[in-house]
Amino acid sequence: MSDTTLREQICLLAQSLFDRGFTHGSTGNISARCDDGGLLVSPTGTSFGRLDPARLSRIDANGIHVGGDKPTNEMPLHSAFYDTRSTAGAVVHLHSCHSVALSMLSDVDPENFLPPATPYAIMKLGKVKLLPFFLPGDPAMGAAVRGLAGKRTAVMLANHGPVVAGKDPEAACNAIEELEETAKLALMLHGLPARMLDAAQVHSVVTRFNVEWEA
Repeated sequence: MSDTTLREQICLLAQSLFDRGFTHGSTGNISARCDDGGLLVSPTGTSFGRLDPARLSRIDANGIHVGGDKPTNEMPLHSAFYDTRSTAGAVVHLHSCHSVALSMLSDVDPENFLPPATPYAIMKLGKVKLLPFFLPGDPAMGAAVRGLAGKRTAVMLANHGPVVAGKDPEAACNAIEELEETAKLALMLHGLPARMLDAAQVHSVVTRFNVEWEA
């Protein structure tokens, strides 16, 4: 895909997420791998609703900023996914309301953040790791992702927001939407005698759809 087409796709997807309330203000960031091994990245302090294709940050294959505005200060998060997951072609980070709220509950499993409400989050995300709170922009967030050794496609930053890697921008955006909607379901059902997928049903989804699923 040409840089021009990729720039347009990034901005179109980002605006769609913004318009539908998945992130707000100047929160969130998105990046995608270019054909030459470099990256296109949303600039720091920009709104998903108003990204300019021509002003996206361009990072070369050596990690050097070579064009466009200054990239997001959460580049360590993005780089950590690209460096540890060979299949990562895009990374999206949002400050989505329901997933952040779920991360604040004391009874959430940090090794498997989302409850097995439907098969779709399992299929698109595998197990989501809940990471502890970090100050925004702290490089330790990237170090925490690297510590997972590429075994997770998605993490949830406590009191902050989800980060998801996908094969391309559309796949990453679809997956992070599924994460947010599953968190919304979890909050709606919290404290109720909900019927989640049981272990055998989860196993059948993992097996049928060849999902990466850490024990």
